[in-house]
Amino acid sequence: MAIIPSANTCVAQWGICPQPMLMSCATNRIQASQCCVSSKMRYFGATASSLFCPDSLHALSSAGLAQTPYRRRGARFVVRADADYYSVLGVSRNASKSEIKSAYRKLARSYHPDVNKEPGAEQKFKEISNAYEVLSDDEKKSIYDRYGEAGLKGSNMNGMGDFSNPFDIFESLFEGMRGVDMGSGRGSRSRAVDGQDEYYNLVLNFKEAVFGVEKEIEISRLESCATCNGSGAKPGTQPTRCSTCGGQGQVVSSARTPLGVFQQVMTCSTCGGSGEMSTPCNTCSGDGRVRRTKRISLKVPAGVDSGSRLRVRNEGNAGKRGGSPGDLFVIIEVIPDPVLKRDDTNILYTCKVSYIDAILGTTIKVPTVDGMVDLKIPAGTQPNTTLVMAKKGVPLLNKSNMRGDQLVRVQVEIPKRLSGDERKLIEELADLSKGKAASRR
Repeated sequence: MAIIPSANTCVAQWGICPQPMLMSCATNRIQASQCCVSSKMRYFGATASSLFCPDSLHALSSAGLAQTPYRRRGARFVVRADADYYSVLGVSRNASKSEIKSAYRKLARSYHPDVNKEPGAEQKFKEISNAYEVLSDDEKKSIYDRYGEAGLKGSNMNGMGDFSNPFDIFESLFEGMRGVDMGSGRGSRSRAVDGQDEYYNLVLNFKEAVFGVEKEIEISRLESCATCNGSGAKPGTQPTRCSTCGGQGQVVSSARTPLGVFQQVMTCSTCGGSGEMSTPCNTCSGDGRVRRTKRISLKVPAGVDSGSRLRVRNEGNAGKRGGSPGDLFVIIEVIPDPVLKRDDTNILYTCKVSYIDAILGTTIKVPTVDGMVDLKIPAGTQPNTTLVMAKKGVPLLNKSNMRGDQLVRVQVEIPKRLSGDERKLIEELADLSKGKAASRR
């Protein structure tokens, strides 16, 4: 890129020819410098010329603008130093195509981001790919040898100095290595597709959720096709490379904007990302998977509750083209108990006792998850008192030796109607209570 500021105006040239502005700028320079380069500068701003085309670059070099002794304040001419693609690849200028290719392959292996995690490795990988893209093309190499990097931009050999995707260049040379040496390379990701997870709703009663249970469930899932062994291809046929994506499984669309060239990578719609085309299997219709039912023995741990989710690894839908199978997720739903209520690991229960039992105390039978258990009601128990039955609650999930409590709330029943004898006894009790209160005074 070249920048020509004149007064408060700066013109950036990228292979485009704004001739009127360049003419004006050139004329000002001629008057200011009073040097005998007017013919050269007029050629520099000629109608048919471009700032970075091969002929104009030759004019720049012969005019010797870099050696102009006179500099006017507010005016300067800057040319960016070209990158040395030969040094980037570590080859001489008379290196053959095979030597250039060999040097690129060696460096690309070392600096590929999937292999080299050091800072700056990805930028180095891009520089290596850019250098190889130019030096491996005879026409681009010829222009670069004569005029440098600026010559490529001025001649519009590669858009406005844009380079191809460095990973596309790499995969074109290492096509057989995808998914082997490069680990998580894009090729391996585009071929193998992991299976989706499968979900199953399991209904349990209250006690099954508290103490755990073993259940046998039947699920429907996608399994690998036995006819084609999951390839999706008809037995006896051989897959061919997809003509749309060239076997990459992805297509790149480019859009030129004022800010540059934007590229978008999308899964190939023709082959579905596999990079191959084949005659579909008659059993699975080319998907490589068929839906089947399977019975699975499931152990539900003690302490689960509604909304709990159990995960059974690798029991989901099968993957495609060698992808890993998904998981099976079992969603728990617990049927509430009509008597016992659950609060996390505690169980809540409400009992009713008569006012006589609340006054005198008694022992009652209380239902728990372990069965009927005796509960002592102390004398003088007040209404809404909560009694604790230790370790009669729900086991902690994955810690069955630890349990919550059962909390019993006592409701005291007061009769609305009394018989004559009952009323007489209550009145005598009331008089006795008043006499005790008076004697204390």
